[in-house]
Amino acid sequence: MQYKLFIPGPCEVDEAVLSAMAQQTRPHYGAEWLEVHREVSSLLRQIFETENDIFLVPGAGSALLDMALGSMLATGETVIVGDNGFFGSRLQAMARGYGLRVVSLLAEHGHPLDPDDLRRLLAREPAARAVAVIHHETATTVLNPLQELAAVTHEAGLPIIVDAISSLGGVSLPVDAWGIDVCVSVANKCLECPPGVAFISVGPRAWEWVDGHENQHHGWYLDLRTWRQYATEWADWHPSPVTMPTNNILGLRVSLRNIVGKGLENHFAHFRQAAHAVRQGLGAMGFAQMVAEPYASPIATAFKARPEFAVKELIDYLAQSQGILVSGGLGPLAGRVFRVGHMGKAATPPYIKEFLSAVALFMRQRGFEFSEADVYSGLVEKV
Repeated sequence: MQYKLFIPGPCEVDEAVLSAMAQQTRPHYGAEWLEVHREVSSLLRQIFETENDIFLVPGAGSALLDMALGSMLATGETVIVGDNGFFGSRLQAMARGYGLRVVSLLAEHGHPLDPDDLRRLLAREPAARAVAVIHHETATTVLNPLQELAAVTHEAGLPIIVDAISSLGGVSLPVDAWGIDVCVSVANKCLECPPGVAFISVGPRAWEWVDGHENQHHGWYLDLRTWRQYATEWADWHPSPVTMPTNNILGLRVSLRNIVGKGLENHFAHFRQAAHAVRQGLGAMGFAQMVAEPYASPIATAFKARPEFAVKELIDYLAQSQGILVSGGLGPLAGRVFRVGHMGKAATPPYIKEFLSAVALFMRQRGFEFSEADVYSGLVEKV
């Protein structure tokens, strides 16, 4: 069954992207591919708002977080990792997998990381060699104050590693202006493409850390030095060390051209308007957001469970009766929230109206009353 995806990623993508992918396979090297590679890299720099090195890597975003941690830090070194949700906890597990000493920057689930807490933690941890944080904690839909966290990190003279997997392209993230040393993202979230390729931006301060660990290597494929070597020594015909998912990248090019063509701010506004429409509609039916403004992400929204029925009942009804997928809570939030994504086709007015109508039908079948006009009051003709 082809579900309508209202999950926090991956998302349903435009047919023009799918059409670009439905070509005969191309080689990932040679003059023709170099043109594609250079254009996509240039478009990504505009999305990242950076002049840094950009690498396109086959795989999931988690692979590139491994790449960042393993390339920049040596076994036994200390890293401070933000933890205010499932993905922050998982980032800590990744760091421990490289034999790093992990110090937690904690915040309650549903609340943002506190830059002042980070400043105090850095003062207590002089051995810290880097800070790693999630920008958009997708498990709770909190948007952490990245600009402030990066500024505090730099006050201590340390680099910051950022998981922007579910934020890049959805909210403002000016990598150079904020001094983000390493930034990781993927194609299948706010850039509205199928999964298969991820990206990493690496700045000058990050390279100093990488090169400062000349004798420390964690593998080959996920070593930033490997990718830099091919990008420089093989730049005239084979800029990547491994076979690339060329069809995915051709689809990505279409989406990036569209985003850059209409303007980043317009792309961000698209998500904000979709989030507003969904929150307005579910709010009219009595659902409360988990995250308060101004830290509620426009990319996805976590709604609290109602006491009258289990979250699973709503999730199952939408999937089985309406062909709509939303996500439940992760870890300690399982059964306490459900999460709705605002990316891809889920951010279009017809999809949003269909979603709100499906939830309204579920609620009416259980005897709830509400204003029909209020449910759709947040919809605009074009989101």
